[in-house]
Amino acid sequence: MSNLASMTGFARDSGSLPDGSSFVWELRSVNGRGLDVRLRLPPGLDMLEAPLREAVGKRLKRGNLNATLTLKREDRAPRLTPDPVALEAAIALVLEVSARLPGAMVPTAEAVLSLPGVLRAEVSEPDEAAEEARRKTLAASFAVALDGLVAARAREGAQLSKILETLLGEIAALRDAAAVEAAGQPAAQRARLLENLANLLGEGDVRARVPEERLAQEVAMLAQRSDVREELDRLSAHITEARSLLASGAAIGRKMEFLTQEFVREANTLCSKSASVALTRVGLELKAAIERLREQAANVE
Repeated sequence: MSNLASMTGFARDSGSLPDGSSFVWELRSVNGRGLDVRLRLPPGLDMLEAPLREAVGKRLKRGNLNATLTLKREDRAPRLTPDPVALEAAIALVLEVSARLPGAMVPTAEAVLSLPGVLRAEVSEPDEAAEEARRKTLAASFAVALDGLVAARAREGAQLSKILETLLGEIAALRDAAAVEAAGQPAAQRARLLENLANLLGEGDVRARVPEERLAQEVAMLAQRSDVREELDRLSAHITEARSLLASGAAIGRKMEFLTQEFVREANTLCSKSASVALTRVGLELKAAIERLREQAANVE
């Protein structure tokens, strides 16, 4: 069974972190000439980029991959703590004002704490152990999503393999049809040559007026220029090679793309050498089938 993989796929994984925030990984891959990894990470998680790229490189060979991490933090009111310097200054000011206003009520503690700058948001010291655990959780989730992406690409690759096999069968059948049509070209060329000579020379037996040896030479020259046996042989070889690649699976995309270019070259030459409408028609159908093969092969990893 072929292990063919496509370059397109999608996967996601989600979870939560110890601080109560939730996260979602989304991985999307599409066709690409090489492997291009684009990571979209929230601020503060740059240390994850290098190991994640390394993990992708071990699993994928080709394709444009977009990996996005979305974090949703739980909204919490910040914890407030008094600023010692600001608090002392506020108390001193309140006492001074109270002393200068006999009979005035002494402000309450709540009033003092509500003065601007007295309270500030408490800033916790960074916990490296907690940060490391956070990064490990996110990296493990990324690995799960990457497994899902590889599986999705493999499922699509299995379908792609069937399509390519069908197209190769169609190309093989058209190649055989072209061989049948090409076999009759020398006789058709001889008949066409005699007809053209008759039109040029007028009435009378052409064979009596043109030596048979000369006719044979002309037919041989025409047959040589329209001989497509070499192209047909190469098409057969390409079909065999393509089927061998499909059977091997793995990352064969670049080889398949190169091989389809060879298919196109042989089909073009066959059409240019065609000396009959029937062979040209088969050649055009062959080119159309090869183009479909080329389009599908562009999806192979």
